[in-house]
Amino acid sequence: MPLRNRGIPELADGTGPGAAERVRLAQWAWAVVFFVAEVLTLRPLGLSGRGLAVTLLFVVNFGIFALRLVPRSLLPERLLLPVMVVGVGAAAALPAVADTGTASLFAFFLAAFIGYRLSARPATVLAVALSLLCGAALVFRAEPGQEGVLLMAGLSTGALVLAGMSGRSRTQAVEAAIAAAESAERAARAEARTLVLTERSRVARDVHDVLAHSLAGINMQLELADALIEVGEPEKAREATARAQSLVKESLKQAQWTVRALREEALPLLESLTAMLESSGHHAALTVTGTVRELPTRTAHDLLRIAQEALTNATRHAPGGRVRVTMSYDERTTTLSILNGPGTMPVSAADTGSGMGLIGIRERVALMGGTVTTGLVPSGPERGNWKVEVVVPA
Repeated sequence: MPLRNRGIPELADGTGPGAAERVRLAQWAWAVVFFVAEVLTLRPLGLSGRGLAVTLLFVVNFGIFALRLVPRSLLPERLLLPVMVVGVGAAAALPAVADTGTASLFAFFLAAFIGYRLSARPATVLAVALSLLCGAALVFRAEPGQEGVLLMAGLSTGALVLAGMSGRSRTQAVEAAIAAAESAERAARAEARTLVLTERSRVARDVHDVLAHSLAGINMQLELADALIEVGEPEKAREATARAQSLVKESLKQAQWTVRALREEALPLLESLTAMLESSGHHAALTVTGTVRELPTRTAHDLLRIAQEALTNATRHAPGGRVRVTMSYDERTTTLSILNGPGTMPVSAADTGSGMGLIGIRERVALMGGTVTTGLVPSGPERGNWKVEVVVPA
């Protein structure tokens, strides 16, 4: 797709893909105008004698003049150089056999073209050769007393090589600017794709955490209700069903929290964490130490989802076990610790989980620049309890 079709504007100095196309159109128009002018003014043109020589030299000169319309990629310097050598001879010979002054125009245009398309050293050599040959040709045809003027005119033809070199430098600068713009656009597109993938992963983690926590709790209550019905305790079964309904309502609240956090609104961490524990049946399970401060919305959201995943795992793998959550604030870090004891109820054989919970926790902590520790407590009064501890920068 062309650069100008991808939304990249023209450069500040008016150059760019659009300007280059306008230059090409102008070159075609100028070639047509120049061809018509030479045909109308160049004399003699014919098919015999000196007219034939003028015609052949005109064809050669105009053919070389038309090479400026060929892209550089199709005509590299190693192929163009021998053609320019022939062009220098043809451009100097035409004024020597033609009767009109317009015959010298080919030499001026050729000098500019040489400076534009060839590197500095061969361009300089050819320009000097062109000046000397054109000066000699014009002196050869000069009337008495005009030799000095025509010699200076002939020698001046090579000076236009400087204009060609200047145009070459400008074109290279424009091409470099366009390449830089394309590179910047590719980098911006790559960054945008990375951001989209990152956001997609974040949303996927949020959806997983909300659904896993909610559905695990609801499933546990419904299984309990089914078991209670089988043993003939309908009242307790109704209580379990009511708790399942409460979890459904809480799930809706958590979904609202997720949407609100995705919109970057303020998220009350401690209030949300308390409500989450209450809805899971873990009353008065939250302990807060240190000076409470407001955390960034993204950090608060991620800590809440980490706690949610830890509670889901506790419900799934250690149902009925005691859960304790601690939020600790100090000067440089914030620590979230979730501790659950051994389960007191049988674990459902079908409830094995997706395996994405701990992966999601590690991803969240990595994005926050913190550390996470998970596993059984090996010693101390909490020995045998499962612990998830996350430490993030304050």
